[in-house]
Amino acid sequence: MRENRPYGSEGGEAKSLPYPYRTDRSVVAPPFQIQPSVHQLSTPSRLDSAATASGEGTLIVSTAAAQRRALFILALTLLIGASRFISESWAAGALAVGKCGAYGQAYDYPAEATARAAALKQCKGDCTAVTMKRACAAFAVDMAKPCGAHGYAVKPKISSSLNAATKQCYEFGGKECVIRAWACDAKG
Repeated sequence: MRENRPYGSEGGEAKSLPYPYRTDRSVVAPPFQIQPSVHQLSTPSRLDSAATASGEGTLIVSTAAAQRRALFILALTLLIGASRFISESWAAGALAVGKCGAYGQAYDYPAEATARAAALKQCKGDCTAVTMKRACAAFAVDMAKPCGAHGYAVKPKISSSLNAATKQCYEFGGKECVIRAWACDAKG
């Protein structure tokens, strides 16, 4: 049978057991030490100041970025506004219609009078001009008899002007009406 003796007391002085095996309650375990995590990142020195700790430094950086964005948006708005002004000032056109399928067209002129004069200059023979501002014009002729029925129309959209010109050609007796010419100004 075994005797109940302290560890290491077989012939000499008794030794105490290593930490996890101690039975003596008076011995206090060593304090728990926190080791930094392997994945922990260090804070950059520029963000480690008192100003950024209170949030002031970050506010300055974001204010500068906001100012750049605001300046970009302002410049973009001015550019869009200027292009609209330019396109509105160059938003006049005309379509000249003559006999036997003759036509002339002019679009994106600064004024209706200059557009009308340019369209009449292109048209051969005795022609009539219709003007358009922010619209589209179309001219349809009868393919069976080009010197016969014809039609023209000015409408806000290209599809409606093409349909109206073709319809007018058929109303005047056309048998095979087709679109001979069409034009839109800057906004049509």
